[in-house]
Amino acid sequence: MNDLKPGVTIELDGQVYQVIESEHHKPGKGQAVVRTRLRDVRTQKVFSKTFTAQVKVPRARVERRDMQFLYSQGDIYCLMDIESYEQIEVPLEQIKDVAPWLKEGETVNMVSHNGELLGLEPAHTVERRITKTDPGVRGDTAQGGTKPAVIEGGVTVTVPLFVNEGEVIRVDTRSGEYLERVSN
Repeated sequence: MNDLKPGVTIELDGQVYQVIESEHHKPGKGQAVVRTRLRDVRTQKVFSKTFTAQVKVPRARVERRDMQFLYSQGDIYCLMDIESYEQIEVPLEQIKDVAPWLKEGETVNMVSHNGELLGLEPAHTVERRITKTDPGVRGDTAQGGTKPAVIEGGVTVTVPLFVNEGEVIRVDTRSGEYLERVSN
């Protein structure tokens, strides 16, 4: 049970899940339990599950390969294995959650289990140009204000008022949060 840490991939009832959160809980009476939040790597659905200390949970054998995103054509995304130069086509339906974070020429991790594609993992932080945002107007704010901005890929990110259209910013792909402005 101590192995159920965030990021670990496990196999339950023939399905593959990734641990998002885990919390060890020892009540006053009874046995210790581990409360987890799991993500189904195929459907991306998140749910909670509690494990008792006696339960043995097998780790899933997940393979990650570096792939370069080449281009998209309609609902098909073309990726190339960096080592073998083999190209594969992935339907948008399988990667719709990460598709806005893909940029031509960038490297992503392809996650597979027993030869089946489970999904793509973009870099945790990416640099993207702001394509649309309103000019920042500072009002009666005690703290620094924020505004929405659309970046390359169509993702809307909340940025500080001083960030302008055309600037490059660094964004966390896991949370969609603005991290910093990138100097040219």
